[in-house]
Amino acid sequence: MASEADLKLLGTAVSPFAVRIRMALHMKGLPYEYLEQDLVNKSDLLVTSNPVYKKVPVLIHGGKPILESLAIVQYIDEVWSGKALNILPADPYQRATARFWAAYADDKLFAAYLGIFGAVTEVDRAEQVGETLAAVEQLEGAFIQSSNGKAFFAGDSVGFLDLVVGCHLFWLEAMGKMAGVAFLDTGKTPLLAAWAERFGETEVAKEAVPDADVVVEYAKKRQAAAAN
Repeated sequence: MASEADLKLLGTAVSPFAVRIRMALHMKGLPYEYLEQDLVNKSDLLVTSNPVYKKVPVLIHGGKPILESLAIVQYIDEVWSGKALNILPADPYQRATARFWAAYADDKLFAAYLGIFGAVTEVDRAEQVGETLAAVEQLEGAFIQSSNGKAFFAGDSVGFLDLVVGCHLFWLEAMGKMAGVAFLDTGKTPLLAAWAERFGETEVAKEAVPDADVVVEYAKKRQAAAAN
């Protein structure tokens, strides 16, 4: 088994992608040093570790940086494959399907709710709210397909898609509060709404996911700064 020594994670408290890595590390029971980053005044460590994008998260293992959250989760799962439960599905078809929906969540869902945060006009905001709701409805279908009637995307326990979609939940809740919309509606997406509640009660989520109010405060500060 690979050494667990010298694991560092560069992230920010409000980054869903850094939260994703914290959840994956917790699932595997891996000790690590978390280093909060200032993305306005970027540290030398962040810049040298990720010179192309200069963004978080970055996992540093034995002095070597691993970049991009989906790649980092897969790295963790492969390097420590004999430790705890596997994160990705073992079946090739299920793995490919999970990767498809992971890319969808990070592309469509993330872009939509981030658009609410950056919307300048009410028309823009309404458009982004609509796109977010549409993405959530698609993920309801993905849950039906992946869970086979069980509690989580991965079945009986938390797995890859649970981490991938779950790391976006606190931002969805925060943007919902700011826009006055419930994105996880028990009427329109009952299975996903029930999953989100179950996932929020897992030890993995409780260890890593911040309160949505932290994001609301962050968003309001960013919006105020942009207005000045």
